[in-house]
Amino acid sequence: MTDFTQACIEANTEVHSALITNFNISLLEKSEQGAGGDISSKADLLAEDIFVKHLSRFGAIESEESGLIGKEKVNIIIDPLDGSVNFASRFPYYGTSVAMLDGDGTVESVQVCNLANGDIFIKEKQERVKHGSLYSDILHNRETLSIPETGLFERAYAYPELVIGLQKVGYKFRSPGATALSLAYAQDATFFLFMGTSRIYDIVAGLALCEGMEVIVEEEYVIVSQSKNIAKNIENIIHRSII
Repeated sequence: MTDFTQACIEANTEVHSALITNFNISLLEKSEQGAGGDISSKADLLAEDIFVKHLSRFGAIESEESGLIGKEKVNIIIDPLDGSVNFASRFPYYGTSVAMLDGDGTVESVQVCNLANGDIFIKEKQERVKHGSLYSDILHNRETLSIPETGLFERAYAYPELVIGLQKVGYKFRSPGATALSLAYAQDATFFLFMGTSRIYDIVAGLALCEGMEVIVEEEYVIVSQSKNIAKNIENIIHRSII
């Protein structure tokens, strides 16, 4: 395990303690508009401070909350609280995502953590994706452990015509509201779909976990599936429904 990965785990452990173990209602107070366009809460900013403390020694950080942190060339992308609305609503689907880039902008190391249940997904350089628990030293190669029965459609609420199109062909899906986490779980879903303009904080770490899968990234949507046929079929439905 690299020093960077270990630092990410330590940051996630501290964030979990600060936001979950020691939860305080004041964490939900709104602050100001973050660099990603959403309004940051005290929880978002506290999580960001913790990640900056642990990761700034590795380089400049681009965060959804504060934008550029540091003077070096940006090589770390973080979403310190993926699924902030879920966290505020006590809906247990929220986490963190971190990606380190090399000098050419290639993703070198990533980590996505589900703070609600401790699931953590790690990928270092050319190694396979690892899966484990935030509170265990044991990591396993990421394997598909279920027969997918439903997809993950982030921002489905904004695309009613597409929802109807997917239902007509029998695609079931959920819209849990945390993009990086949904990408981390995409291997166990029939498909992942994000509609709208994606931000680097939302997808860079999660997409790196989708190795070996069919991935389609366009300006208006992102599709991931184990099945090339399903991915292309969903793309065709998108074009018939709204584009």
